[in-house]
Amino acid sequence: MRNRSAVTTFILLKLTDDPQLQVFLTVFLFLTYIFTIAGNLTIILLTLMDAHLKTPMYFFLRNFSILEIIFTTVCVPRFLYSMTTGDKIVTYNICAVQLFFVILIGAAEFFLLTAMSCDCYMAIYKPLHYTTIMNDRVCTILVLCCWLTGLVVILPPLSRGVQLCFCNSSLIDHFGCDASPLLKIVCSDTQFVEQIVLTMAVLILIFTLVCVIVSYTYIIKTILRLPSAQQRKKAFSTCSSHMTVVSLTYGSCIFIYIKPAKEGVAFNKVVSLVNTSFIPLMNLFIYTV
Repeated sequence: MRNRSAVTTFILLKLTDDPQLQVFLTVFLFLTYIFTIAGNLTIILLTLMDAHLKTPMYFFLRNFSILEIIFTTVCVPRFLYSMTTGDKIVTYNICAVQLFFVILIGAAEFFLLTAMSCDCYMAIYKPLHYTTIMNDRVCTILVLCCWLTGLVVILPPLSRGVQLCFCNSSLIDHFGCDASPLLKIVCSDTQFVEQIVLTMAVLILIFTLVCVIVSYTYIIKTILRLPSAQQRKKAFSTCSSHMTVVSLTYGSCIFIYIKPAKEGVAFNKVVSLVNTSFIPLMNLFIYTV
């Protein structure tokens, strides 16, 4: 998004004009943000300090918590600031940084969930060799690959996006810097950029989803071959939390892509609000309860 025009700031529009609903949303977002940050920080500290939790599974969970903290912190505090102060103005640079991290963290989370599904497979399929195969070096490389792959896949649309120029309009019909409303105030042709964005999003979704499905197909087959019901129950409980988080994460993304065409900006705002506040909190409860 090269700022070739005179636009150096944007104005974010409200999520709603209802004062009572705004108060409710402010309290809701504040509480979900506090609980999400506190809960994920607790997970990070426990997995670092407790010797019994120094396993590959909790290593991935710790990194997932780090991603959740960054993701919610990039989105929610700025929205809370706008709602409480009434200041809807955001600079071009801040908007670009927010958009970059939202896309990067989102992509990295999908790849990390894929790595976690492979980790679950190894824990079930090779329990005696699990810690040897999934050693610290392998786990660290997998996490780094999640970050690097996420960065690589967002570079093509990002490199094209910085070449776009904005019109004189600076109104973003959203409560945050989201790609879709930003593209609507671009003067130049955005068809190619939109195609790249959609292609990358679908490729990430399909590739990681296929990997997860394959992993859990082998996991279920392995569990069903276990001789006793107690062993099957223990094996299933090992990966049940991750299966729930995967279903929630992929389900919300698939829901976005298959939504009716008549649904507009208001629908996208609600989905963004749920993805940035409610789902991270739900993931936290799923892993800790």
